[in-house]
Amino acid sequence: MNNEVVVLFGAGAIGEAIVRRVSAGRKLLLADYSEDKLAEMKQKLSEAGFSVETIKADLSSRTSIKEVVAKAQSLGDIMGLVNAAGVSPSQASAEQVLKVDLYGTSVLLEEFGKVMAAGGSGIVISSQSGHRLPGLSVEDNKSLAMTPTEELLDLPILQEDVITDSLAAYQYAKRTNVLRVAAESVNWQKRGARINAISPGIIMTPLALDELNGPRGDGYRKMFDSMVTKRPGTPDEIASLAELLMDRRSAFITGSDFLADGGITAQYWYGDVDEVRN
Repeated sequence: MNNEVVVLFGAGAIGEAIVRRVSAGRKLLLADYSEDKLAEMKQKLSEAGFSVETIKADLSSRTSIKEVVAKAQSLGDIMGLVNAAGVSPSQASAEQVLKVDLYGTSVLLEEFGKVMAAGGSGIVISSQSGHRLPGLSVEDNKSLAMTPTEELLDLPILQEDVITDSLAAYQYAKRTNVLRVAAESVNWQKRGARINAISPGIIMTPLALDELNGPRGDGYRKMFDSMVTKRPGTPDEIASLAELLMDRRSAFITGSDFLADGGITAQYWYGDVDEVRN
């Protein structure tokens, strides 16, 4: 066992699929709000031969994130970060979505950007939802990308007159994730580390099942009919892309976002899918 550490936020299906590909021979630190999920994933991965530690964590809390950073540092050199944590619009209020998915991800990028080892790499799992927003102004893009993290939620663009429901909050959070990855990658580069985002479409996970069984379920099923795959994606398909981006083969790639959604965003903007938009 070497002294390299991979940290996973979010003990879910996509995160598990990714760390199975990038954590062999390394120490793996799992962080999640649910102790039951941590215990379940630790058992599965330990039985598969991985060296696993766990820590309960709250992505909406800087203090909690810093505790994860300290734990990871105590284990060795932090070579990998995977953020697959978050809440869906069907699970949470607009305020919770912004606090966890937007603010929390920004804190995570900032705090881990201070400690990543040279040659390290990270992945933020964003969402196709961020690509559903119309183009923002240069000023709004810059504000979402560059505003100090503790001031982010005070931006005019994130107030109730713009963020009218949890879906809008989710779309703005995911657009911000991509912008913050690009901006923070500049700081990560100073340490010789890389950070990228993946924006998946509908991937079959428990979170996606919540959406399919929620008020937007019919819309999602219509999406499948218009997609080239005629089906949702799998965690392993996202993990294959993440593995490539975290590998040395992708040393020339950082600060980027990769949309992996079966073509539905292209359909949304340029196809004949009014029923999906509605």
